[in-house]
Amino acid sequence: MSGHADTFVRDNLPPRDQWPELRFTLPELQLPQAYNASAMLDAAIAGDHGGRNAVLFSSATLTYENLLQEASRIAHVLTHDFGLVPGNRVLIHASNTRHSIAVWWGVLRAGGVAVGTMPMLRAHELAVILNKAQISHAIVDAHRTAELEQARADAPVLKHIISTDDLDRRMAAAPVAFAAVPTAADDPALIAFTSGTTGTPKGCVHFHRDIAAMAETFSRHVLQPKATDVFVGTPPLAFTFGLGAGVIFPASVGAATVICDKPGFEVLADTIAQHKGTTLFTSPTGYRALMKQDLSKLASLHTCVSAGEHLPQATSDQWFERTGVRIIDGIGATEMIHIFISARGDEIRPGATGKAVPGYEAILLDKNDRPFEGEGEGRLAIRGPTGCRYLADERQKAYVVNGWNVTGDLYRRDADGYFWYVSRADDMIISSGYNIGAPEVENALLTHDAVAEAAVIGVPDEQRGQIVKAFIVLRAGADVSAEALQDHVKQTIAPYKYPRAVEFVAELPKTHTGKLQRFKLRETP
Repeated sequence: MSGHADTFVRDNLPPRDQWPELRFTLPELQLPQAYNASAMLDAAIAGDHGGRNAVLFSSATLTYENLLQEASRIAHVLTHDFGLVPGNRVLIHASNTRHSIAVWWGVLRAGGVAVGTMPMLRAHELAVILNKAQISHAIVDAHRTAELEQARADAPVLKHIISTDDLDRRMAAAPVAFAAVPTAADDPALIAFTSGTTGTPKGCVHFHRDIAAMAETFSRHVLQPKATDVFVGTPPLAFTFGLGAGVIFPASVGAATVICDKPGFEVLADTIAQHKGTTLFTSPTGYRALMKQDLSKLASLHTCVSAGEHLPQATSDQWFERTGVRIIDGIGATEMIHIFISARGDEIRPGATGKAVPGYEAILLDKNDRPFEGEGEGRLAIRGPTGCRYLADERQKAYVVNGWNVTGDLYRRDADGYFWYVSRADDMIISSGYNIGAPEVENALLTHDAVAEAAVIGVPDEQRGQIVKAFIVLRAGADVSAEALQDHVKQTIAPYKYPRAVEFVAELPKTHTGKLQRFKLRETP
């Protein structure tokens, strides 16, 4: 029985015959029918962690008791001041802050559906998400409210924009206790939007039980955290990679998470040193950047996790040689909520991603979508306690094949059953852990008056894994610099998507029917 009065998300889930097969093979995945994931905070306090640090930032701290009180106040403000009913969607448009962690828990506690977004998104990108998820409430960093107001012009469904400053004032008068809304374990808890690599972003719906599954699979069996650990990292909480690393995994054992004051790897190294960080989450790009810092600042680390892009063996080996810590690599997906193939300790084979995380199964599919055994290369397919459920999206049919989640990755399996990353099967560019869709960058370039045609690909880069490269055909008589086009893209879409390399060409390679031949661009020296 659902605890949601607003059933929009449930009503817009795919038909059940398009869902992946869900399997709950581990004892810890057996949850009661009524379950609200914010119960993790109550469990931390019941486990005598109430006085332990939950969030560390600057020179102050929040204990688990403080965090539960803040989450309860936020739940009260949402329901009492802004009329939130269970099932309403709440946009969280904020940087990684103490606010965003407490807000995330508060939304769940109130029975809302959390929708995290990258703080760099522009108004028109936000409007797409607001309309698709029919979002009624937004909690936003005070200095980003203008972007939301602009987005609301194209998405009038958004009724309430709550700045963090306003939230602070209202929380001061709110009670410190708020009983978690009795949601069902299979009530929607969050919608995680993909990066729009194949057109409009896809909304991935995850239930309260899926949040628990994150902690009970990868975290429990591979990460193996303890209450004494201090988590730190770079992924935004809007990414499910960051949500696990900065919110769910530490809370599941009563550990602490650190918020960096500002971005940058020098700041990250200093933060690790100041707070004696033990457990680091970042991308291969991040590990390469940290190796340029004073490594003595990283001496407290004992567990390092990489995801978001393939971890090259060279990076893994260099980090191990310089720190003595072997990086845990992993592949996850927004559709799956977190990591489902990985390895730890002596089971790590540098260069390989690993094997299926306990609770998941991994297979390879041939060109006819048939699974095959033994060594070979094919499309990766996954099933387990989580899986793809797109919000009102026909692309569900392509992601789920015969009950398996097909991620779009090509993998090789060796004789010992280890999975080795080969490439993406589509045109997604993965740069510094960010997924960037070539068509979106092309569309941004085409809005410049000087551009007649644009094509975008990913090209190898030692530091970032890949960078975005644009091939530009100018309009007759037009003249524009590469820097001007790069600035234009930064102003049009999220700045991290801009092309770091620009090449001007007379024409683009196309088929006889006019379709772009990206593979020919990739062959360009």
